Amino acid sequence: MTSPDAPADQARVPWVRLALVGAAGGLLSGAFGVGGGILMVPLLILVAGMDQRRASATSLAAIVPAALAGSLTYFANGEIDLLAALFVAIGGIVGSWIGSWLLRRLSLGWLRWLFVALLIAVAVRMVVVAPVRGGDTTIEFDVLPILGMIALGVVIGIASGLFGIGGGVIMVPAFIALFGMGDLVAKGTSLAVMIPTAISGTVANTRAGIVDLRVALVVGIPATLASFGGVAIAFLLSPEWSAWLFAALMVIAAVQLAVRAVRLSRKERDGA
Repeated sequence: MTSPDAPADQARVPWVRLALVGAAGGLLSGAFGVGGGILMVPLLILVAGMDQRRASATSLAAIVPAALAGSLTYFANGEIDLLAALFVAIGGIVGSWIGSWLLRRLSLGWLRWLFVALLIAVAVRMVVVAPVRGGDTTIEFDVLPILGMIALGVVIGIASGLFGIGGGVIMVPAFIALFGMGDLVAKGTSLAVMIPTAISGTVANTRAGIVDLRVALVVGIPATLASFGGVAIAFLLSPEWSAWLFAALMVIAAVQLAVRAVRLSRKERDGA
C-alpha cells in the first residue's frame, strides 16, 4: 500500500520501473555483498520521485528478502561465518534503532550530502584497497574481537537505518581489513547480518509512517530474484574487477545525487 502522505506523482510510477530498480539493487546485492540500497536509494529518488528520507526507509524494507536470498546462496557454497554474523547483528539491531531515529530528525539537506559523501568514501576505498580471495577465514573469538564486531554492528546499524542501506559497504571492507576474511566470505557474512538489521530498522520506520510498503514490495520481489544472479557473478569476477566495477557504480550514483542536491538547494533558496 502507498503511505497516505506519499506524493501523488509517486503513486503513478509504473511498476515496471520499480521492478527494474529492484532488479538492479538485487544484482548488486548478490555480486558485492551489499543490501543493494546504496543503488536503490538514488534510483528511487530519480525514478520514483521520492525524497531522501522516504527512499531510504523504503529501500531498507526492500532489502530484507534480497539479503535473505543472497545469504542462503552464499551459505550453500560455504561462504558465511555464522558466529561472526551473530555478533555483528547484535550491534546492528541496536544501531538500526539509532539510525532510524536520526532519519526522522535530520534535515533532508544533510541527508542528501551525507549520502553523497558515503558513496565517494566507498568508491575510494574500493580502488585503493582491493579485496583478496581466499583470506584467512578462521577468527579467534576472544573478548576483543567480539567487542569489535559488536561495535562494528552498531556503526553498520546506524548507517542502515539512516541511509536505507544494508551496511555492506562498511561491513565487507571491515571484515576483510580488520578480521582477515576472504572477499566471498566477507560478502556472504555481510548479507547474513543485514537480515535482522534491516528488519529492525524497517519496523521502526514503518511505525513512523515513512515506508511506502507498495513500492517496497514491487522493488523487493525482483531484487530477490536478481540476487541469485548477482551471487553467480561474484564467484566469476576477480576481486580486482569486482572492486573497480563497484567503485564506478558508486561514483555514478554520487554524481547524480550531487547534481540533484544542488538543484534542489537552488529551488529552496529561490522559493525562500
